[in-house]
Amino acid sequence: MSEANWFGIPGELPPNIQLLQLIVGKWAMQAVYVAAELGIADRLRDGARASGDIARECATDDDATYRLMRALSNIGVLEEREGRVFALTPVGQYLRADVPGSLRGYTRFVGYAPTWTAWGEALHSVRTGEPAVDHIFGENLFDWYAKHLDESAVFDDAMTSLSMLEADAVAAGFDFSGISTLADVGGGRGYLLATILKANPTMKGILFDLAHVVSGASPLLGKHGVEARVRVEGGSFLETAPAGADAVIMKHILHDWNDDDSIRILRNCHRVLPKGGRVLVVEAVVSPPGQRGFAKLLDLEMLVLTPRGRERTEREFAELFAKGGFRLTRVVPTMSPVAVVEGERI
Repeated sequence: MSEANWFGIPGELPPNIQLLQLIVGKWAMQAVYVAAELGIADRLRDGARASGDIARECATDDDATYRLMRALSNIGVLEEREGRVFALTPVGQYLRADVPGSLRGYTRFVGYAPTWTAWGEALHSVRTGEPAVDHIFGENLFDWYAKHLDESAVFDDAMTSLSMLEADAVAAGFDFSGISTLADVGGGRGYLLATILKANPTMKGILFDLAHVVSGASPLLGKHGVEARVRVEGGSFLETAPAGADAVIMKHILHDWNDDDSIRILRNCHRVLPKGGRVLVVEAVVSPPGQRGFAKLLDLEMLVLTPRGRERTEREFAELFAKGGFRLTRVVPTMSPVAVVEGERI
């Protein structure tokens, strides 16, 4: 039986049961979220343990904790053994905070109250085209984060979590030779930049993001041994971009913003890059009609949460680049959901 079959029905699921499994996906998501919040995977890192032991360490109800872990075993995150004993599966290992490629931070972001509440108003976004976040909180997500630093930290951890998934693929899949200084605009705490610099020992870097974000970058850059090669600078990419680089990279930045703001961001980069300088936009690219792709689902996240952001097709990127002063030169796929969309400064 496939791990994707949650019902225990032999063989291929009939279409109505496939739809039912999609409908009850909220149960699975919240089960994984609660496990991430409680650190259950980290408590199983050394091997199988009884759910009662986990409950005592987490200060949670014994029976409820067992039922949670049993549900997680049903969706392939844990393996249940006799005597209410559980072990991590290969999938569950990525809920640990200490493994390369961990998705614990992103799980917490998807399941925690601000994001979850906004998705409960997705119908509002589809009816109006407006972000549900604005409808609920009265301001856009990033302005709200600036006033709620605890929640902003969850978002920052989520972006680092995604970077762990994508950074190695980007560093391996794109040829960075010829770039002497790379500016990571909106680079968070610097995981992507650090990964690229480790793979390119002669390259220097500039890490640019809001001051309260980059203030937490030093430990990460130091851990990766690249801190001496990185200039850290605080600021808003809606207003400016850092000078001194011959290429700019932006991962999951333009998709947060509407076309006008995205063009504004590109023009800020255009002003500080030399002629022939490159902009590297790391994002999921919407696949042609009839072809499946991660971007088509991620686009709904942009609709609900961001200031009218969206995922874009290759043609839409080309049009956006042209208005920002760049010529789209190529789209380089990676072994991850994202590609590197390259533009040359005109």
